[in-house]
Order: sequence, then structure tokens, then C-alpha cells
Amino acid sequence: MLPERLARAITLGGPMPVARFMAAANAHYYGTRDPLGAAGDFITAPEISQMFGELVGLWLADLWDRAGRPLVHYVELGPGRGTLAADALRSMAKAGLEPQVHFVETSAALRSAQERAVPAAIWHEDVTTLPDDAPLLIVANEFFDALPVYQLVRRGAAWHERLVACQDTMFLPIAGKSVPDEVVPDALRDAAPGSIIESSPASVAVVRALAKRLAAQGGAALIVDYGYEGPALGDTLQAVKGHGFANPFDAPGEQDLTAHVDFATLGGMAEMSGAKVFGPVAQGDFLGLLGIAERARSLARVHPDRGEELAEAHRRLTHPTEMGSLFQAMALVGKDWPDPAAMG
Repeated sequence: MLPERLARAITLGGPMPVARFMAAANAHYYGTRDPLGAAGDFITAPEISQMFGELVGLWLADLWDRAGRPLVHYVELGPGRGTLAADALRSMAKAGLEPQVHFVETSAALRSAQERAVPAAIWHEDVTTLPDDAPLLIVANEFFDALPVYQLVRRGAAWHERLVACQDTMFLPIAGKSVPDEVVPDALRDAAPGSIIESSPASVAVVRALAKRLAAQGGAALIVDYGYEGPALGDTLQAVKGHGFANPFDAPGEQDLTAHVDFATLGGMAEMSGAKVFGPVAQGDFLGLLGIAERARSLARVHPDRGEELAEAHRRLTHPTEMGSLFQAMALVGKDWPDPAAMG
């Protein structure tokens, strides 16, 4: 069992960084189940309504059309059950775009669901094996939030790396060795005791790799996730189980661990790696500019029995108290590609 393995590793090697604990927990969690839907632990925008994936597909098709309709590949990072891809591909096909499909996914359980939704997909363990012979149209919806974060915590006059210790298989965060002030952003160095700063080197590595591909090959990436524009103080590590919040240090491998995405850092790294960056903008504004209200009305006319369901889905995806403000959309675009729609 994972808790016993983690406890043994901590007993032998000492407390481990929060990032290592999170990485191990999520690798087990996603590798052993389909976590989505009413019977799972959480639900994502594509599972709420087909409108989300359809509008993403049209956003990509518009960019592709204005770029001259080149041969392209569709890439999705962490594609869940393949629902977003299936809806996006259907919309893209109506616009004349029928790309080869590539999924970056390590979970065998989710790959099975993805194959049922998009049988022609090609799977990859990471972004390094994506094709390099044509522009890439990349989607990452709720992908970066699951990548591990390192945490620093303020204790007295110094910053310390936050580690995970254990007693038997009970895990808890503690302060480790102090770190040099130079690793802390200037504006945050004198924060109050107990303050926490997060960073995600794994996220930075992925976004830099994607931006370099876009700079060299062309194309665009759409990143949609919940997050903020950092650097900022705050402990955003959270666990979700059974559609409710839980203690992130309980039952590792049996609940989804996530942290808010620092869009400012990702955007800055993407620009340094050669991509144009647009946003982030609120998901509600993004979908609104793409015409989600009109799409909801159109679907309701065709399916009058689904009118209430569609109105509720529209509200959940766009209302500020639901996903509309917390979730943000950011675009990375190759230097020679046109500017994307709906980015403010």
C-alpha cells in the first residue's frame, strides 16, 4: 500500500518535500482509477457540458484557419476520459480541421476511457515524444494543477522548506532546513511567520517545453485551470474526495491532490522560451466571448427537454460564484501565428 511505502521511505530517509509526497500520491491515485463523474471524486468542465469542448474546438479551428490551414496535430495533456477531445474534434471537423490526435497520459485506467472516446489517438508518456513535423494545437484543461508543488514556510526570521513527516502512517507537514533569502521573491521575504510560498518546477519544465515547440513548429496552446498571478503568499495544496475537500495529508493515493496554478510564472517562462502569451482571462469571460450563451440557446431549441440542464451547465461554467472567475484561460502562440480570439 502507498501509505506504508511512503512511511517506510520517510523512516529510512527522513521527511520528504511536499512535492515528492504529492507526486507519489497523484501517480498512484490516477494510475488506479477513473476519478471523474458523479461516482468519482470530482467533475471537470468537459464533463459538465459538451459546450466547453465544442467552443475550445472552434477556438482552435479559428486560429488554424487564420494561420492558413496548415497540416497540424491536436495534442491534449491529461485528457481525462477523452470527452473534451471528442467534443472539440467534432467542432473542428465541421470547420474542415481533422488533425492527428495525440494524448499525453500515464494512467492506464484513463487511457482505456480515452480510447473509447477517441479510438485513433496516439499516446505519449510525456511531451518529449510529441511530433515535430508540423504545428501543434495543444489543450491542457486542469492539467497543471495536479503537478507537484514545493512549499516554503516562514518560521521566525527565516524561510524553511516545508516537508512531510509521519508517525506510523499518519502524515503531517513540518518545517525543514532554512533556505537562503535569495530564493524568495523580494516582495515576499518579510512576510509574517506562518506564511507559505509555492513553486512548481514540474509545471515550469512542461510549459517551457511546449513554448519551445510552438516557437519552432508553430501552433498554439490553451491552458485552462484554477490559479492566480503570482508570486503570492498562500497554501493552495488541497485534496478532493467524493466531491468534497479533505486533508491533503490523509490517505495518500486515495484522493486527488491539486494546487493553484501560478499563471504569471508560467506565462513569463513561456515568453522567455519564444512563445507569445495572451491572458490569463477568466473562464467565464473566455467562454462568453466565444458565444456560449448562443450555443446554449441553440442546443435548447434542438433539445427543448434539455433546456433546464443546459441553462444550469452554462451557469456552472461561467458564473463568477461557480467556475467563471476561479478558472482562468491563458494562450501560448507561435511567433508567426495570428493572435487568438477571446483573450481580452
